[in-house]
Amino acid sequence: MKKTFHIRTIAALSFAAFSIFSPQVTSAQVVCNCDPIIQNAIDAISSDSMRVYISDLLGFHTRHNLSSKNSGTVGIGAAAKYIERRVRGFANGKESFMNTEVIEYRAGGRESRLGREITLSNIITTIKGSCAEDSRVIALLAHYDNRVDDNNDSTTFAPGANDNGSGVAALMEIARVLSSVRVPVTIKLMFLSGEEHGLLGATHMAEMAKKEGWNLIAVLNNDMIGNTHSSDTDIKNNTLLRVFSENIPFTESDQESKERVFNSSENDSPSRQLARYIKESGERYVHNHKIKLIYRNDRFGRGGDHTPFSRKGFTAIRLCEYYENYDRTHQKVGIREGKSYGDILEGVDFEYLRKNSAVNLAAIMNLALAPMPPEKVITDISTLSNKTTISWSAPLKGERPYGYYLLIRETDKSEWERKIFVKGESVEVPLSKDNYFFGVQSVNKNGNESLAQFSSGRR
Repeated sequence: MKKTFHIRTIAALSFAAFSIFSPQVTSAQVVCNCDPIIQNAIDAISSDSMRVYISDLLGFHTRHNLSSKNSGTVGIGAAAKYIERRVRGFANGKESFMNTEVIEYRAGGRESRLGREITLSNIITTIKGSCAEDSRVIALLAHYDNRVDDNNDSTTFAPGANDNGSGVAALMEIARVLSSVRVPVTIKLMFLSGEEHGLLGATHMAEMAKKEGWNLIAVLNNDMIGNTHSSDTDIKNNTLLRVFSENIPFTESDQESKERVFNSSENDSPSRQLARYIKESGERYVHNHKIKLIYRNDRFGRGGDHTPFSRKGFTAIRLCEYYENYDRTHQKVGIREGKSYGDILEGVDFEYLRKNSAVNLAAIMNLALAPMPPEKVITDISTLSNKTTISWSAPLKGERPYGYYLLIRETDKSEWERKIFVKGESVEVPLSKDNYFFGVQSVNKNGNESLAQFSSGRR
């Protein structure tokens, strides 16, 4: 028997009861309840700390992948040791659940962009989840290597303050905060090398995750999240963040392709659901910030460290500043024709970086505290009707959800528009399945939601 439902307006996309089924209503009062555990963690993020981290990284002159591995003061080796030392310091006295390892790998060769074979290092900080029975893993990525415009120039001063000192600083600050806040799910912070020469470090880690069978539910790549001043158009804005996500998964099987076509769900890949999740949770907790969903895997014709994970079948997205400054990225430092060039500290907006770091933390903590997603979410298409029945099963593992959210959007909309709180595992709504897409989230008593599961049609 179908369960009854009632309306709760505890999430940023929820509508007042009178407007739930009215297509004509375009706005309504919403109630935004924030989990105090997450809010307190976000409030602990320090822009001053991130300024210190980036300033220190600039002191190594260059972090080119072919620069010195053995110097204590210059080159990528010194930068790697600095990151390792910093994050190990955050774990002091907390080694029982927080540890850092250096994972080396061989890369390059005569026919590669590196020109010769070398050993590179990834620094991986693992913060074990507080629930031993929960095998889920969330990964945050940031590459710490950099270069100037000449791909093989390993000696010129290349500060890399924004690309990608900003992402590294965000992960370091999140490591510091999470050293004092336990969540049920394991968090891996990956400081990656080799990005500038072919996503090498990320490829190594994605292969390792696949081979070792990690239950990796979400990958968030942070690459260039500190600039707010566009070149060419001279726009300044510190209230917009982009989240890139793939539409059709790289690893889609023939059967999955048939189901996608049948359900018209080309805009509902797992990565798209993660991107929507980041937008909702980020805007809920971070004020004066708008998250723009960019429906591409990455910038036009370009790539990032989330891509190797996507190609291995993991749910992965990229966070990136809305406006890029091409007078800074990969440019040699200097003044030319009265214009400043180079990826220097002055090009980082630290309040913007703080907000983007908070978006990451809000998303991963909300996801980590939430129940696991529902199973077998089905839209009944056995009969013709202007009403729609959606059913699902409780998650097989973890805490039983307090309830569920039915998510609704019109077919021409990119974001979920309405949320209905449901007790039980089915609901009937007076909306035609022809005109709407549906999804379901698990939710606990504190309002922490799982990732959305798209509802597929079944007879």
